[in-house]
Amino acid sequence: MTPTNRKKLVVAHSVLDDAPLHEVETNRALARWLAQILGLKYGGSYDPQLHDGQNLYLLPTQTLVGAAAARQLGVKGPEDLWGGYVDHDFICTKAISHGLLNRHAHAPPGWAPLFSERVRSVVLDGLSVFSLKDARPAAEHLLYTGPIRLKPIHACAGRGQEVIKSLDQFDEVLVRPEAETMFTEGVVFEQDLDQVITHSVGQSFIGGKVLSYCGDQYLTEDTQGEAVYGGSNLLVVSGGYDQLLKLDLPEDVRLAIHQAQVFDKAADEAYPGFYASRRNYDIAQGMDSDGQPRSGVLEQSWRMGGASSAEVAALQCFVNDPGMCAIRVSSVEAYSDRPLPADAIEVYRGPAQSGDFLLKYVTVESYDG
Repeated sequence: MTPTNRKKLVVAHSVLDDAPLHEVETNRALARWLAQILGLKYGGSYDPQLHDGQNLYLLPTQTLVGAAAARQLGVKGPEDLWGGYVDHDFICTKAISHGLLNRHAHAPPGWAPLFSERVRSVVLDGLSVFSLKDARPAAEHLLYTGPIRLKPIHACAGRGQEVIKSLDQFDEVLVRPEAETMFTEGVVFEQDLDQVITHSVGQSFIGGKVLSYCGDQYLTEDTQGEAVYGGSNLLVVSGGYDQLLKLDLPEDVRLAIHQAQVFDKAADEAYPGFYASRRNYDIAQGMDSDGQPRSGVLEQSWRMGGASSAEVAALQCFVNDPGMCAIRVSSVEAYSDRPLPADAIEVYRGPAQSGDFLLKYVTVESYDG
């Protein structure tokens, strides 16, 4: 699913014009690294004039949305990028994880009810909302069973989320100046869990190889004291999920892999225009308000993400040693300046989005199975 033509040029592409420096530089660093692994040339950041008509392999920072955007970049399928493509913006957000309150609720163009039907058993209790008038009835419906987490669908790294414990508390949200815009753009209401572990499960299709992985991610505090993404620890195999499941894995990890597979298959079925060569899924496992264990897919990432540097490091290991069974890799994001651990690979060191300091690096350990 990736380039075999030696003439392809690996190009970084920061999709958003106002993307923070750390995202742009991380994108460039991974594109440069991937070009070296694949034995291809690195073409820098995408330039529509410089790269017009060239045979590109693109590393976009966001999922590509709409046929016009893909056509402009020369992307025709998953072999042309490490990332993904969707016909409509909401498809690549956490919105698709849940259905609407009822058939009268507002749905964006292209909404496929089939998806939420297929994934109902592998996600947490929740609803997606796309209008202010649907917000309160949806919140009221879910609050009967316990606290809910409010998640704007375009927020990332855990930012912008808040826990709602009562309808009175939710009514305070509704009177905020930004409420109508927020709910019109899309919001997910999802049951809130305690003692949460977030698993990462996914696949990458790069350089003629399929990498499949499982692992967990963790939070850290940024310089404002907000809990944000801090890194991922992955166990990666060369091959499909069947190869991954041959390893000695705990039952909670096996459950997360199964749930990710169901979610992934549903996306292909419900949204036939979708394709992706990077497919990452976050699965939360914790206790609900009744003290019962719950597990469910939170969202998908069909683009470069926090764990992408670890995936590239794993690819490097399998290219260096084709006989390797599995490898453990970790991506780390830290908001304080520090020396790198021994043998760590620096990905980014510089200003964070807030203007403070951010360090990103990768570590690699052998698999001891």
